Amino acid sequence: MRPYFFFSYARRDHMAGGAFVDQFFSDLRDELARIEPAAGPGELAYRDTERLRVGDDWEQQLSRMLAVSRTMVALYSPAYFASSYCGKEWTAFDGRMRRHQKLTGEAVPALIPVVWEPPPAGLPAEVLRIQYSQHDLGVAYATGGLRDLLRADPHGPDYRRVVRAIAERVREAACLPLTELPHLDLGRVDGCFPVPDAVPPPGRSGMVRIFVAAGRAAARRTADPSRAGGRTADAAVYAVPGIPAQRQDEDRYRGGWYGDRPRDWAPYHPPRLPSLVVQAQQAITQAGHSTTLEEVGPGLAASLDLARENNEVSVLLVDPWAAGAEPYRQALRDFDDQNHPVTGVLVPAGTDDPPEGPARSRLWGGVRDVFPRNWLHRSGPEPLFKVRVPRERFETDLLRTVTVAQNRLLDETDEVDPVLARAAFGLGPGVAAMPALLIPAWPPAVSPEAALPPAPREPREGDSER
Repeated sequence: MRPYFFFSYARRDHMAGGAFVDQFFSDLRDELARIEPAAGPGELAYRDTERLRVGDDWEQQLSRMLAVSRTMVALYSPAYFASSYCGKEWTAFDGRMRRHQKLTGEAVPALIPVVWEPPPAGLPAEVLRIQYSQHDLGVAYATGGLRDLLRADPHGPDYRRVVRAIAERVREAACLPLTELPHLDLGRVDGCFPVPDAVPPPGRSGMVRIFVAAGRAAARRTADPSRAGGRTADAAVYAVPGIPAQRQDEDRYRGGWYGDRPRDWAPYHPPRLPSLVVQAQQAITQAGHSTTLEEVGPGLAASLDLARENNEVSVLLVDPWAAGAEPYRQALRDFDDQNHPVTGVLVPAGTDDPPEGPARSRLWGGVRDVFPRNWLHRSGPEPLFKVRVPRERFETDLLRTVTVAQNRLLDETDEVDPVLARAAFGLGPGVAAMPALLIPAWPPAVSPEAALPPAPREPREGDSER
């Protein structure tokens, strides 16, 4: 297998904004699949986190894939040029292109840079040979990089224009067969960086705190245990605030499938995972973050404030059938009365909820009574309060909410001290002018001596760090 592109990136960039790195990789692969439909799913891209398995010799596999991939997409950033292992990947692939040109006389521009963040000053001459910016990708990309475009609008036209341009560049270069590099051993490659001025920035906390407010099966049993979908716990009916119990009995609608603990709540049936909380935690961890889980309680506001102080964001998962009853109502009302700008709220619309009509109006009217302030702002440009979230949109809305909350956390820290804030979130120094705009375009003139591949050397201590 010869993947269309090898994805080269700094671990620190993934630690600082894993969801953004993951989105770009996925979007680039999807765009390439769209314009190159003949390529099979496993042929499009290679990324270590997707292909390495327990027990694999990771350096051997990276060496093998770097030696055969048709192109390499490199995410340029201060962290990238501070990584010795990124330097190995870059130097090895550059050496492969030089070797091909020496053997065939043909220059194949298969090393494709992407400006993730503006690179540092003092880049090696080898790096400066290769153009890494172009005017038609826009001023925002040239001055702030692709990460800033994602932060501003992860689905916006500026971002999509860059993705399309990079995908087209990959396809064009992949059509020019690049000679494979036999017996490549990354451990013996002497990389051309780290760059002395590229100080690796500290990583941003990727913690997302989840708080759940949902009912328990023991609250009230239904006469039809089979509704539990084979689980031991029965479904339950919960009080809607302000509606007489007899009238609610007549409605005979349930809020989902419940267990002994709030974390067992599954509003979508049949559940894709054991519970909504498990689904949320898996989606968040797959996006590169960590999670914790707590039940909503009287100390909710203090917990959210502490998370914010620690540069962490929070998400409340709220069962609309349980929101208006204790022990949650007062804690949620207190939350609504206060300012929590880096906390998202998702209130799912369960598959067993009432259809359009009086019963449904009463249910969501109860949620509005608990969250009157947030309800008014649910349709803003970047809302953190999402109600009636259907099954098919849950994971998408959850991850967008996390991204918006993280952006707000970064922005409010920027206002205090922009330099320290960017460093604390792994974003490196402030925006600088792009020297690449003055760099000659590919291909450069290469002397016979410069066309040789990098000389092998013995491994050095710390080579395994990326």
